[in-house]
Parts: sequence; C-alpha cells; structure tokens
Amino acid sequence: MSTISYYTAEGLKKLKDELEHLKSVMRPKASADIAEARDKGDLSENAEYDAAKEAQGMLEMRIAKMEETYSNARLIDESQLDTSKVLVLSKVKIKNQANGMEMNYTLVAESEADLKTGKISVTSPIGRGLLGKSVGETAEITVPNGTLKFDILEISRD
Repeated sequence: MSTISYYTAEGLKKLKDELEHLKSVMRPKASADIAEARDKGDLSENAEYDAAKEAQGMLEMRIAKMEETYSNARLIDESQLDTSKVLVLSKVKIKNQANGMEMNYTLVAESEADLKTGKISVTSPIGRGLLGKSVGETAEITVPNGTLKFDILEISRD
C-alpha cells in the first residue's frame, strides 16, 4: 500500500536529485562492477561477482522504493496553510510545563526531519501530539519515559 507524503519545494527537489543520482551514476557503476567481476573468471566461485550482484539488487530495491515515494509525493502550497492550528509545515513555539523551557519546531514530512535545524517529523511522538492543536491549548504527549505537557504559544509559517 502506498502512502502520500507531503514535501516542501526544497524537500521534493532533494528527493528528485537523489533519485536521479542513483539512476544516472550509481546504476551504471553497479553494472560496471558486475562486468569487471565477471571478467575475473569462473562465476561459480567468484565472490566478487556475487557481491557485485547483491549490491546491484540492493541499489535497484532502493531506486524502486524512492520512485514509489516520489510518485506519491505531493508539494505543499505553503501560502494556503492555516495558522490557527498546527499542521504540516507549521512553525510552532511550545513551552514545556515541567521545566518552563521554550522550543521552536517546524513540522515536516518524515524524510525532511532534522532535529539540528528544528525540523521534526509529523510522525514523531511530539509531532503527532502537536498536530491539530491551537494557540493556548496544551498538548499531552506520551514518550517512552512518561508524559510531557507542552503549551502551544505560537503558530506561524516560515
């Protein structure tokens, strides 16, 4: 079953570029590696050939998965986003009730998540807990070591 994924323009371009790299650079390299290994003699005892064939199979599997992801990718029109609720691509300012710490996160598709830059996946526990909430609401999020409570302070678009 295929699932639709939502991407920013930047994230969709990155996905397409990586897919093109796999198809135009890595696929010919895998074929060349097989041809080189084949030239080294008896295929029944050629571990290098077996390894090259296995690597090619893994590459083809990765390409197929990425093609499926790309075909089910949808570009999000950021200008149409509602800022009254937390949605994909919302920039959210939250406050941890336990320690008073304030944090800013942008909710993105799983493939674009990068905690270092403040981008968290909508499928992560915190992302799921924030979705649909409005300013002033409290999000109770169950994490492995208990329940966290966050106040929603601000919702905006980048």
